Amino acid sequence: MRDAQEISGKFADLKELCREAAGEIRKHQDLLVVSHVDADGLTSAAVVCTALQRLGIEYRPLFFRQLDVTALGQVADHGADLVIFTDLGSGMVKEICSLGLRAVVADHHKPSLAEDARPLAHINPHLVGADGATDLSGSGTSFLLASALAEAAGSSGCNDDLSALAVVGAVGDLQDLAKGHLLGLNREILEIGSKAGVVSFSRDIKLFGRQTRPVFKMLEYSQDPYLPGLSGNEDACIAFLKDVGIRLGGERWRRWIDLTQEEKASVVTSLLRKGLRSGVSHVKLERLIGEVYVLLHEREGTEPRDASEYSTLLNATARYGYADVGLRVCMGDRDKAFEEAKHLLNQHRQNLVNGLKLVSQRGITPLRNIQYFDAGEAILDTIVGIVAGMCFQMADRSRPILAFARTPEGNLKVSARGTQDLVRSGLDLALAMSGAAKAVGGVGGGHNVAAGATIPPEAKQQFLDLVDSTVGCQLSS
Repeated sequence: MRDAQEISGKFADLKELCREAAGEIRKHQDLLVVSHVDADGLTSAAVVCTALQRLGIEYRPLFFRQLDVTALGQVADHGADLVIFTDLGSGMVKEICSLGLRAVVADHHKPSLAEDARPLAHINPHLVGADGATDLSGSGTSFLLASALAEAAGSSGCNDDLSALAVVGAVGDLQDLAKGHLLGLNREILEIGSKAGVVSFSRDIKLFGRQTRPVFKMLEYSQDPYLPGLSGNEDACIAFLKDVGIRLGGERWRRWIDLTQEEKASVVTSLLRKGLRSGVSHVKLERLIGEVYVLLHEREGTEPRDASEYSTLLNATARYGYADVGLRVCMGDRDKAFEEAKHLLNQHRQNLVNGLKLVSQRGITPLRNIQYFDAGEAILDTIVGIVAGMCFQMADRSRPILAFARTPEGNLKVSARGTQDLVRSGLDLALAMSGAAKAVGGVGGGHNVAAGATIPPEAKQQFLDLVDSTVGCQLSS
């Protein structure tokens, strides 16, 4: 009861911040919506853009890999009456204010300590004592702002349908992984979506591809948990399913959604038994089952029907420079934009496979407390973090992974990924990355389990030493 009261209190505090922001937004007619190039950033922008569109307010969307001084200069050059930053901005509040930008920041990353610099409105779960890594995503923050805009216009509740996008953004930001389900402020938004009839949630297998992949492919590509004897082995997965008594298909391969409840139960039971016999811990096997999220207004058997598959589809657009395609998909285009997105998704999947092969060939270098690989220009800087997270299937899970990639501008992009076990042991990658980046003349930030930075190429070794030292202190204490 006490936890529920605390969450309700934080939710109310954030809504009050959103009401202040909504009042500022409604005073302007030429708005710039600036967001990040990932699933959470796209859904954040789509939520705000849809809310503005419904109010008849003109807006222009703009997306960045990372918000730095150069990016802020481009924002300023647009000369908008007001800038709404979604899924970024909290780490650059001082710089935003120093440029004289009239801005509303709706973010969930750890804010910079700039007490003397305040935008017109700053909405962030950290400001009310919540955790932006698990309690609320950028799209969730944007949803609260959209709700406040509707309330200010006298149409309270008309944007409740946008809660579905907020769930997609939260899942894309991996906020359901820590406990196997969305929690905190995300839970409040999920309940709103459920009542609005746009999203449902239930316990099911957590493996990726329930809507679109053949069941044997879903098992083959399982990474978390890694299934010994099955992950990465198509023939073994087919044989396993046949042994369980699962019919694989007739005219087309059967997907998870095509199986009966009895068949699903048989597969899960057999997976648990096989995992235990192979020495997989109970804790890891528990990750097989968790909460899944279905978007009820989307067509069954398509990527947007499942929050996890939808977020991957979106990552395949913005991370390759096609944020406009992803934004149109989020805002309802199921024709041309959706077909473009699916084409990009196929390319994205191949790029991830190639990235994993590259890391496997080059190897991962261990340091005292961290491990890293340098992809150079062989892996795009916008997807190297995804590859880093996937590398835990072949890396040491007792240390976080740092991945380096060269940006088009010639800088080094660094993406860091940890595990929830490491976070429970004290890991805070946002603190480690931001501190080390600042020390070498770069910028960085993010969350405790996943963070990023951009640094000068010549500072690579110094940066590694600083992060290694900081992480060592975090884990030892």
